[in-house]
This record gives sequence, C-alpha cells and structure tokens, in this order.
Amino acid sequence: MSRDFNSLMKAIKTQGFSSLSSSSSFRLLSKLILFIIIIGFITYTFHSFSSDNVANFIRPSSSNSTNNVSSIIRPSSSKLPKNSSANFDCKKTKKETTQLHHLVFAIASSSKVWQRRQNYVKLWWKPDKMRGFVWLDERIKNQTFDHQLLPTIKISSNTSEFKDQYNNDESAVRIARVVSETFRLGSHDNVRWFIMADDDTFVVTDNLIRVLRKYDHNQFYYIGGSSETHVQNIIFGYNTAFGGGGFAISYPLAKALAEIQDTCMKRYNNLYTSDHRIQACMAEIGVPLTREVGFHQVCYI
Repeated sequence: MSRDFNSLMKAIKTQGFSSLSSSSSFRLLSKLILFIIIIGFITYTFHSFSSDNVANFIRPSSSNSTNNVSSIIRPSSSKLPKNSSANFDCKKTKKETTQLHHLVFAIASSSKVWQRRQNYVKLWWKPDKMRGFVWLDERIKNQTFDHQLLPTIKISSNTSEFKDQYNNDESAVRIARVVSETFRLGSHDNVRWFIMADDDTFVVTDNLIRVLRKYDHNQFYYIGGSSETHVQNIIFGYNTAFGGGGFAISYPLAKALAEIQDTCMKRYNNLYTSDHRIQACMAEIGVPLTREVGFHQVCYI
C-alpha cells in the first residue's frame, strides 16, 4: 500500500494529474482513499482505547476508585467502617416476619354483657404474648374480673356529638371507633396490624398470623370477610368486613382512619351498623375490602 502511495505521489509531482491515464488515475486514487480511511480508523481506535475515561471504566485504578463502578459494587476494604463487611450477614438484614407481638387487638363490648362475654375472650387470649384492649361504654361497678387473664379495659369516649337517626344509644358509633381510639392511645412500638373483634369472636391466632404474613403491613389493607348469611350481605353489602368474624387493618390505614373517621361518620349517620360505617370511611379513603375466607361471620336471624 505504501509503495502505491509513493508511486502516485511521484507521478503527480513529475507529470501532474492531467498526464495520467484515466484508468491508472482511478486505480491509484482509489488506493489512496482506502489508505487514508485505514490510517484514520487505526488512529481513532488507538485514541479511544487510550482514553482515561474508558480505561477507568473498564479497569479502574485504585487512586480513582470513588468515581468508578467497581467502587460502588465492591468498595475497597480501606473505605469500609471498622465494623462493616463486604459480605453482609443475611440473618442480620433479613426482615422479621409478622409475629403475634406485632398485633394490637381492639375488642368491642359493653358493660351489660362483659361479665358473661369475658369468658369467651379467655379461651383464646394469651396475656403474656398479646396486646389489646376491651372497650366498654361505661365502668362496671361491683363486679370483679381477673385482669391478669384479660386485655386491659378502656372506656369509650363520649359520642353524643354524633347524631344517630336510628336512636340505638350511639352504640354503632362507639363500636365503630374502637380501632381509632386504640390507635390514639399511642405506644405503637412494632405495631403492624390492628385487629377489630367483638367480645364473642374466637380468634385462632396461628391462622390469623399466617394470613397476615401474606400482606405488606406498610400498605393500606382492610382485610376481613363477608357474612355467611346471604341476607346480611344483601342488606349491608359484600364489601363490608363483619366485626363478628373480626377484621384486620394495617398500621398506616389505621392512622389514616383515625384522622378522618369522626368527620366521616357524621356524614353517614344514616347507616345502621358499626361495620357498615367503617366500610363507608374505608371507601372514602379509597381502600376496598381484601377478602379472606378465614374470617367467619355467622349471623342468626
């Protein structure tokens, strides 16, 4: 190639372009153009591979490790804290699965029936492992309870400001607010779920925990079941979780409910049951019922 190039240049100098034959000129010019292209490609390739930016990306030097991909994926030992390790311990970083101590129970009852219904709660309550409260309408006088075997008793706040067109002693409003009132008590360390239940609800804790582990407690979840009586579902709707079977509300949803529930229920004073009022507020927040067949509500009508 270099010999052809030299011949072409010599011919141009001695004879000029006009004296070259057309075929010879075309052939030599073609070789000249090809020669220039090859030289340009070799120069560009050499320059590209010798670039500091490309070289550092492919094989970063130790002096510039903070600005390359390698330093992000596998930092040098000199930059790690003394107590750190490039190989993380999975046991230490693994998120704890939902356990019984992550649950807080809000149990709705009344002063008229608690003396009898407490025996139902004793069947499943584990005082040394569970957290929760029983909400009554007023204090019970001259009656004794084994507080060590039962949840803590709380008295519901006054609900006279809520108009109830059915005149049912404001019980529906009071019971609908037990989750919100439980949330407002504070002490939310490691709380993931609030469980609403009636005083005659029987809770199988192992089954409940297994169900809740399926869901992300950091998201809005309203989990429960419809009634097993068709007439009840027709009256109150299939999107309502029935408190007789219990239902679960994730922590962030309980927080949102506590913030809006009082004003929400004033708008729905035409609804009859506490469960229906809770569902109405959930609908305003924009959270549908997540159905789990394990929450059994049996109504005898």
